[in-house]
Amino acid sequence: MDAVRLWSLSSQPLKHLIRTTTTRLVIRCCSSTTTATNPGGRAPKAGGRNRRLSTSTSTSDRDAVRAIRLKKVEELRSKGLEPYGYGWERTHSANQLQDIYRHLGNGEESKPDKDGVSIAGRIVARRAFGKLAFLTLRDDSGTIQLYCEKERLAGDQFDQLKSLVDIGDIVGANGSIKRTEKGELSVYVNSFAILTKSLLPLPDKYHGLTDVDKRYRQRYVDMIANPEVADVFRKRAKVVSEIRKTVESFGFIEVETPVLQGAAGGAEARPFVTYHNSLGRDLYLRIATELHLKRMLVGGFEKVYEIGRIFRNEGISTRHNPEFTTIEMYEAYSDYESMMNMTEEIVTRCALAVHGKLTLDYQGVEIHLERPWRRETMHNLVKEATGITFNELGNDLQVAKEVTLKNLGADLDYKHKSSIEACSSVGHLLNEVFEIIVEPKLVQPTFVLDYPIEISPLAKPHRRHVGLTERFELFVCGRELANAFSELTDPMDQRGRLEEQVRQHNEKRAAAISEIGGAEDKREENDESYEVTLDDDFLTALEYGMPPASGMGLGIDRLVMLLTNSASIRDVIAFPVLKIQQ
Repeated sequence: MDAVRLWSLSSQPLKHLIRTTTTRLVIRCCSSTTTATNPGGRAPKAGGRNRRLSTSTSTSDRDAVRAIRLKKVEELRSKGLEPYGYGWERTHSANQLQDIYRHLGNGEESKPDKDGVSIAGRIVARRAFGKLAFLTLRDDSGTIQLYCEKERLAGDQFDQLKSLVDIGDIVGANGSIKRTEKGELSVYVNSFAILTKSLLPLPDKYHGLTDVDKRYRQRYVDMIANPEVADVFRKRAKVVSEIRKTVESFGFIEVETPVLQGAAGGAEARPFVTYHNSLGRDLYLRIATELHLKRMLVGGFEKVYEIGRIFRNEGISTRHNPEFTTIEMYEAYSDYESMMNMTEEIVTRCALAVHGKLTLDYQGVEIHLERPWRRETMHNLVKEATGITFNELGNDLQVAKEVTLKNLGADLDYKHKSSIEACSSVGHLLNEVFEIIVEPKLVQPTFVLDYPIEISPLAKPHRRHVGLTERFELFVCGRELANAFSELTDPMDQRGRLEEQVRQHNEKRAAAISEIGGAEDKREENDESYEVTLDDDFLTALEYGMPPASGMGLGIDRLVMLLTNSASIRDVIAFPVLKIQQ
């Protein structure tokens, strides 16, 4: 069915928009089989006059429509009819009827005495002329036509249908099943009731849904007008369900950890800060679930996971949202090799659940998820892309920067040159070159292994390579999808690394505050001006002993983006955070 349409909002007075007589209703949509509003079935051409005259519903038009519909609410009540019902006994969904009666021939009708059906949903299209009316009803499963004939409806129900039922109303209908001569399966209506009277008009097809910002702000309208948008969130639910089934089939137990925390740990990110009145202290919205899940391992659990919201007070982009969803999981007596296998298992099972295959299209690029995926070290990938062998540069940071700028200078913009100059160690420099040059090119699924210790404060030192850690990140389509370690369990090593991380951050913070002076508004905007505290209780937990373990975090929003071919993270979050409208 074409998208919901509010026909021909012209520059003529409102009486041309809505006629309140019982013989014609001009607010209407195409049916599921044709865009015609006349018995002859001739649809206006998309590029013709009707399209040129169609405009977005202005505020004045919207208010006028609302006023008319409020009068219809009063009229319904004056007739003893409740416009906001309490329920409706349904026998089938639209999709079930389409499936059960798929073999019904054109012009055939089921036996009314044996095959009575009851259905409910929103009216998204209608045609009415003479003694016939055709309405397209949509429920959670799909659409079906309501075939309404004046002689078949009792009393003045047909007149009520034509004068009081609008596009957007939620109705219930009883009847038998009929396939029209043109092949449209329909509920041949015996009776109906308005269950919810819609007061606001749905947007028109050509203009009402082009404002992307409005689509995000009023997602409920977006889902009504574009069924494919709602389908994204059905697929998201399927992904989350499949993740749970997968990890629990391997013996993992789902746990819940605090959203409000005394120290924001487990990642390096700016937290949201709130104040607890009863406790008289600041608390932080969690920036990761990691440290509390590790406490569960200390407490004796061996396989735990949590699917939960994470909050980071940072930038917004097509890949980043201030609140997002991850799964973090930890397994005792395993290392990062086993987490690579688990990551492949989760992603491939989700792809099969959504698509039934492991080859999919993402923004015009064919992605192949067949296992095994490529596994390569960060050092080798950087050497492959740039010719620079960081292993041979030792720990001389200045020499490493000179070599990097000599090899890449012509290809770097000012921002990237500045970020390279700002690197505080060779490990940071290696990672910076990887992010600038290599990361955007990792289109097919690739595990990037063995990160520098300087940027991996929670990962175990590599058992064979000094200065590196047993850590991987999974990249698909040039973006990070998962991050995992062989977990650091040495409490003294962990304390030293976290203290060094705090020290480095506080140096940056002091420099940032000094640079912006006492300007509080600029301080709030600066990425380094927030305070970082040490989670002493986590370090105390480690001193009681945590078993050897691996852990992995996977971004569910980005996985859903991949599996639904969505360009922006806001397309897979039902109600994303947006700027306040001016």
